[in-house]
Amino acid sequence: MHADSCNVAPTEFTGPSSLALLGPGTTMKGSRMQPSEVKTAADAKNIVGERKLTHVKLGVFDADGVLRGKYLAREKFEAALDRGFGFCDVVLGWDSSDQLYDNVGFTGWHTAYPDAQCAIVPETCRALPLEGDMLLFLAEFAPPAEALCPRGTLKRVLARAKNLGYSAQASAEYEFFLFEETPHSVREKNFRNLRTITPGYFGYSLLRASVHAEFYEDLLKLCEAMRFPLEGLHTETGPGVVEAAITYADALEAADRAALFKTYTKILAERRGWMATFMAKWSRDWPGQSGHLHISLQDKRAPTDASWGIDNRTCALRAIPGSAKSQRVEYRIAAADINPYIALAAAIASGIWGIEHQIEPDAPIVGNAYAQTYPQARRLPRTLWDAAQRLKQSQPARALFGDAFVEHYAATREWEEREFRKAITDWELARYFEIV
Repeated sequence: MHADSCNVAPTEFTGPSSLALLGPGTTMKGSRMQPSEVKTAADAKNIVGERKLTHVKLGVFDADGVLRGKYLAREKFEAALDRGFGFCDVVLGWDSSDQLYDNVGFTGWHTAYPDAQCAIVPETCRALPLEGDMLLFLAEFAPPAEALCPRGTLKRVLARAKNLGYSAQASAEYEFFLFEETPHSVREKNFRNLRTITPGYFGYSLLRASVHAEFYEDLLKLCEAMRFPLEGLHTETGPGVVEAAITYADALEAADRAALFKTYTKILAERRGWMATFMAKWSRDWPGQSGHLHISLQDKRAPTDASWGIDNRTCALRAIPGSAKSQRVEYRIAAADINPYIALAAAIASGIWGIEHQIEPDAPIVGNAYAQTYPQARRLPRTLWDAAQRLKQSQPARALFGDAFVEHYAATREWEEREFRKAITDWELARYFEIV
C-alpha cells in the first residue's frame, strides 16, 4: 500500500552506513560534482572529466520498459551530447525477447534497420554505486522515431498539460516477488517449482523483513544513491513478495525513477544470487502484482478538497482526499509489468482529455466495487488483443498520443497476443493429453 505521505523530499546519499554498498574509488558527497547537479551538456562533460571515466553508460527504454543501452567512449559521449548519436532502431522493432515484429511499418527488414537519432538527457545522470565511479545517462529518440518513443510520448502529454496551465506530479508503487533462483536455474526448472525467498503469507511482516535486513538495507541505499528514493518498503501478502513505494516527483522524473527502479532491483537481486520478477501474475496460486500510479495535477490554484471519490481500494481510480499537497488520484488497474512512461502518459492524458472536454464523472462508488454491475461501455478489455483494437479505434488516443504511436504500439501488443497463442499451456496438456 502507498504511504499516506506522498511528500517526503528525496535525501542525499550521505550516510556512513552506506559505505559497504559503494564500489572501489567512489567518494561521498564533497567537492566533486554530484549526479543530481548535472543539468546541461557542459555539466555532463565536467562530471565525466572529474571522474576520469574512459567510458559512460547510456540507456534508452523500449516499448516494454526494457532498458537497452551500451558503454560509450568518453570522446563519443561528449560528441553525442552536442550532436546526438545513432542507435539501431531494431529496439523499436522487436519484443522483450528480441523477436522481430512482422507487423510494424516504422522499421523492419523492409527498412534494413537503420540507426535512429537519439539525444542524451543530461539531467538523468545517475551514479552507479555497484560499479565504482561509473555513470549512467538516459537517452530518448529524436524525430522521427520520437513519435514512437515511450519517454517522448509522455513528454508530449505533459506539454499538452502545460499548455492548459497544469503540471503533473506522480509516483509509482510496485509489488514484486523474490526467488532463491538464478537465470540459469529458472530455465533448468522450466520456470516450475521455483523457490521464493520466504514461504507463506506475511504481509507487513517485520519478522520477514528483519531476517533479510541486509537486502532491504542494500535496496534502500541503492535507491537513494541512484536518485529514486523509496518512501516505503515492506513485505506484502504472499511468499517472498515485497512492495516498494517510490518518492514522488515531477511526472517525467517519476517515470524515469519507476523504470530505473525495476531494472536495478533485478540487478541487485541477481548479484545476490536471487531473482526478482515484476510479472503481473507469475503463478495461478498466488496474488498478482500491482504497479499502482499516484498522480496529482496542479495549477496556480492549489486544490483544497477532492471533487470526486472516497478512499476506496476496490475501485479502478481511488481519489485520495487530503491537504493541498497530498491530494491525488491512484490508478489501481495497472500491474507491475507496466512501462511507466506509457502508463503515466495514458493516466495523465485521460485527465487532460476530461478537462479539455469538461467531462464530469458520475457518482463515486460506495462499498465493494467488485460486487457491483457495470454497463458494457465501462468494462475493461478482457484480452490484450481486445485492448489493442480499442486503442486503434480510440480517437482520443490518436489525438493525445499521435497516429504513429497508436498504430505502432497497438501492433506490438497484437504481436504479443499472437506469440502467446502459439504456446501450449500446462492446463491444455493436463486436460487433453490423454483423454482426447
